[in-house]
Amino acid sequence: MNETIIQLNGIGKTFHTDEVETQALSSVQMTITRGEFLSICGPSGCGKSTLLGLLGLLDTPSQGEYLLRGRPVHSLTGKEQARIRNEEIGFIFQAFNLISDLSIVENVELPLTYRKDISATDRRKRAEEALDRLGMAHRTKHFPSQLSGGQQQRVAIARALVTQPSLLLADEPTGNLDSRNAEAVMGILRGLHAEGATICIVTHDPELAKTAPRKITLFDGRIVADTALPPTSDAGSAPLVTLESAAAEPVALV
Repeated sequence: MNETIIQLNGIGKTFHTDEVETQALSSVQMTITRGEFLSICGPSGCGKSTLLGLLGLLDTPSQGEYLLRGRPVHSLTGKEQARIRNEEIGFIFQAFNLISDLSIVENVELPLTYRKDISATDRRKRAEEALDRLGMAHRTKHFPSQLSGGQQQRVAIARALVTQPSLLLADEPTGNLDSRNAEAVMGILRGLHAEGATICIVTHDPELAKTAPRKITLFDGRIVADTALPPTSDAGSAPLVTLESAAAEPVALV
């Protein structure tokens, strides 16, 4: 459980335009170990999304060193980073980012289509298993437009899990949901954490940030606090199996 998944050493990110230079991140030092559940929070414009993009290899730092499982990944080619991103990192987005003309099961298996070592049969099996785990087995043939926001987020979580990543990154995962569905999504993430998943969420909501055992606070592109939080009373410790039983409850993602 003490294995270091991510080590950031002096990470900085500068954006340039013709007239303006913006320092989005400066001298960021951070370690994430296996099995952690942490939130990154702070006011709008503090660098949260920039940091998440760097963690997810969606962007590269201007300064500093990024080690993923001990491997320096900040200087790899775009193709190499894309391969590592596909194998090691699962993404959950605020806007779900499902493809409208693909069925639910096709959306979930999409990340696996870039893996040459997985057959089409195995891709479909793993996608169906991921959907079943999230209580969405009965929706495999539906399309995103036929689902509620909460159901779409469940599908997005299944897609993030299907590659069996080392790290789950969630960008405002409850931002487009009402309070009941937001709590249900956080319940899913807490269940995954109880199973041993390593999870990092970005949020501007201080109450949501408190649900993670560790909170990193950014201000003007710098880490100003790295706090261990007491466990919440409803965090629970039971592993996530499926959400089929939850689907009947009022707070379920329906």
